[in-house]
Amino acid sequence: MTMINKNVPDNAADEFASKGYILLKQFYDPATLIAPIHEGIRKIVEFVCKKYNIDAPTDTAFDAMTIAYPQVIAQNRAWGGEIYDAIKHIPAFLRLVSDAGNEEIFRRLRPGSLPGITTTGYGMRIDNPGEEKFRAQWHQEFPSQLRSVDGIVFWTPLLPMSEDMGPVQIAEGSHAEGLVPVYSDDAGASKTGAYALHLDRAEERLARYKHVAPLTNPGDLVLMDFLTLHQSGHNVSKMPRWSIQFRFFNYADPLGIRIGWQGSFMAGVDFKVVLPELVATREEAA
Repeated sequence: MTMINKNVPDNAADEFASKGYILLKQFYDPATLIAPIHEGIRKIVEFVCKKYNIDAPTDTAFDAMTIAYPQVIAQNRAWGGEIYDAIKHIPAFLRLVSDAGNEEIFRRLRPGSLPGITTTGYGMRIDNPGEEKFRAQWHQEFPSQLRSVDGIVFWTPLLPMSEDMGPVQIAEGSHAEGLVPVYSDDAGASKTGAYALHLDRAEERLARYKHVAPLTNPGDLVLMDFLTLHQSGHNVSKMPRWSIQFRFFNYADPLGIRIGWQGSFMAGVDFKVVLPELVATREEAA
């Protein structure tokens, strides 16, 4: 299991506290932690291609993810859904989520914490070029995840990230806003659930901060505070953006204790019931 490695700077906790995020290059060893996930994805895509008689290259994980998968969804989007659901159960992926190094870096960034994994908050994303429906717009992680306000998002790519693939965009230092009220606007829209949440006075808030979009490679890790404003970039490339996201929370956080560490959308809980003070109306936010 991974332990804190030489790629974690001595001032990591200070940088994280100041910026609300940190990029750790090659935190995960690509050969021992990422390659087994790639191989699991490759095999699953291969099985699906054979199942539906799709002649697509699956000899390498890269080809399976960037050529075969797009050919699958071009024929039937539901077949791509089979792949999307299946990859979350790859043992190597679950080993990465629960790796000891994740708990250790959480403790280092949050001294005195007792880390927990949001079991409804881990998975892999496949963001296809030009798709908007499932793109996460500017948001804080807390309303859609809950558990504790003191939490950290772990984000790591499965393919080398280029600007046109739409890397995660971060409003540096925006965690200083504290909890930002949100309103839901999914009436007649293509986005629903957590994807339909809008920040109270979003443009006004976002204008205060420098926006960054780190370019990363498999093995790199981006860590974001649960209160840091961020969004998925727009994928204008010709290939899907594959990435891993999971979240850790802090059992010792007073607000988390108060709400009994409840989860939100994926746990079947509406944050409006748990924390009504987070709710804004569209009229108020205008």
